[in-house]
Formats: sequence, structure tokens, C-alpha cells
Amino acid sequence: MNFLQIHKFNTKFQKLFFIVFCFAIFLPITTNAQKKYTIVLDAGHGGKDPGNRGNGYYEKNIALKVALLVGAELKKNKDIQVIYTRNKDVFIDLWKRGDIANKADADLFVSIHCDSYLPRPAAHGAGTFVLGLRGNKKNLEIAKRENAAVLLEENYEQRYKGFDANSVESVVGFSLLQEENLDKSLEIASLIQSNFTKQLNRLDRKVKQDNFQVLRETVMPSVLVELGFLTNKKEGRYLNSKQGQKQMAKSVAQAIENYVTNLKINTVVDDGSVVEQKDFIEFKVQIASGKNKLATKAYNFKGLKDIQRVKLGNFYKYYYGVTSSYKEAKNSLKVARQKGYKSAFLVAFKNGEKVSVEEVNKMP
Repeated sequence: MNFLQIHKFNTKFQKLFFIVFCFAIFLPITTNAQKKYTIVLDAGHGGKDPGNRGNGYYEKNIALKVALLVGAELKKNKDIQVIYTRNKDVFIDLWKRGDIANKADADLFVSIHCDSYLPRPAAHGAGTFVLGLRGNKKNLEIAKRENAAVLLEENYEQRYKGFDANSVESVVGFSLLQEENLDKSLEIASLIQSNFTKQLNRLDRKVKQDNFQVLRETVMPSVLVELGFLTNKKEGRYLNSKQGQKQMAKSVAQAIENYVTNLKINTVVDDGSVVEQKDFIEFKVQIASGKNKLATKAYNFKGLKDIQRVKLGNFYKYYYGVTSSYKEAKNSLKVARQKGYKSAFLVAFKNGEKVSVEEVNKMP
């Protein structure tokens, strides 16, 4: 190509670039309206980890079949993209499951399992878990059993340094990576649980908070579903059947679609107009959450006053020290911990939507 040809080429390229640039300027911005919501479905256990084998059934097989059925339902929705942590009988490290969701920048992570309880074979019903530090002894045993898969991973000593699957301290001691997403996790968990009980008439084992390692590895709203008990002969037979798997999968898929619809409703679509708006920032100290509705009186909160109570699904969250000042919020956090709320933490809201404290502090 000689100099003259190069000059003509550059001139044509500049004209093309100018046309594209002008088109881009005047084209309405509708990126959010076209957003695809990424859902990561995690079939628990797999490969060398069979999960529980109540009544001779394999948890890993049932979890996989249900996960694939949930995915098949969701793929019918043009606004949803489905990613599986596994789509066959292979062993996937717990950290890797979360890593798959994190790298995909997923909007939701759903881990599917089956429960067991040998001391009481009559135990039955479906339950859904979100990440939390608190839980009664029975819930802790479930978390310990699911977290035990860590011990099957290669180099788990280095990756989970200090972790002991049978230690209460280890189960409770992992960092609160998912606290920022707890609100939405509770929302989808409540939708799933409602479908199980109202559509399929399964015994309601409620939405609970506990310390599943697979949930701790994710940085988006996440839930772990226990479809039912394989140790219960009737329920195990149902979950191992095609009909049972199809019904359970449909309930989970419908709940996820409703959750995505709610996300769409709360998504602001930019129509191309320029609106100058000052962000409203608010900090709060979360001191407690649970199903008990408490009067926001000082005697219920170790003398702390001006408590804010917010209902999310079947849960209530309690906040202290609501302020627009980060400095004041840090002082309130210190006060709350001095009062005995050792696991209290800061949360931030921008224009009413929950965001990370780090994100707010980076704002100009």
C-alpha cells in the first residue's frame, strides 16, 4: 500500500468513525432494558462425593437432575442466562463452584441438595438456607455435613487454612463476604419456600440462616435449597422419581423467574435524557436479623435508641445509628459492639438501594 492509498484509507476510516460516533451519541441508552440475568445453578456434591445416601438413593444424582430441569425451564425465558457448576457426575471443589459464579458476574447462585437425618427417619420437608452466622444446633449439623466436602478437595489445607469441618469455630469463623447480599438472598429464599409449601404442599422447614461454605464463596445473592429428606422412605421415593424432580424443579424455576421480574422492576432504564441528580447516601449499623418482630425500644436492644426495623420476606432486620456521615456511622458501630453486638457491621444505601460501603467511599 503506497502513501496515497494509505491517505485515502485513513480518510475513509475517519468518516466511518465519525458516522458511528454520531450514531452512538444520539442512540437512546437502553442497555439495562436488554440486560440478561445470569443464574448459576449448582448441583450439590458429585463424582467421588455422593452426598447423603439415605435409603440407597444418591443425593448427587437427584441434585443434578433437578438442577438440569430448573435450567431447562429458565432457558425458556429470553431474559435469563443459565450457567451450571456441573452438568454431569463430576466432583467440583466448593471454592470452584463460587468461583464459577463470581467470574460470570452472576445475579444469583442457587445450590441444590437433599437432606438426611438418620436419628429420625420420619423427618421430612423442604427448607432453604441463606448465609448467616447464627443457627441452632440442628442447623449447624446440616452446615457441618455439607461443608465436609472441603476435605475431599486437593490441597484443602492450604486453601482453607485452619478449617475444621467439625468445629463450630471454623463454621462460624469465615468472613462475612455475603452480608451485603443478604436482603436479596432472603427474598429469593422466601419465594422458593413459598412455592414448595403452597404449590406442592411440602412441609415448610422455613427459610434459615447458616454457614454453608459454598455460599461464602460467592459475592452475589445466594441460597442453598434442601429439597427434602432421602432418609424418609416416602419423601426419598418422591425425590428420586421423575415426577417429584420435575415438580420441585418447576417450583424453584418459577421462584427464580419471579425474583428476576422483581429485579427488572427495580432497574432504572436510561432513555437517553440527561438528568442531574445528587446521590442520597445513608449509612446504618446492622445489629440483628431474625423472624422475631421486636418493638424498637431501647430495652430490647441493650439500651440502644432510635432502632430502625425493616421487614424482608419472613425476616426482620434491625439497624442502629442511621446517618449520612461515614464518620458518625463508624462511631455508631463502635458503640454497638461495646454494647455486646460483636457481629454488628456497617451497611450503606445509595438512593434507597443497598450498595457496598467500599463503593460509597470511592464516590467523589
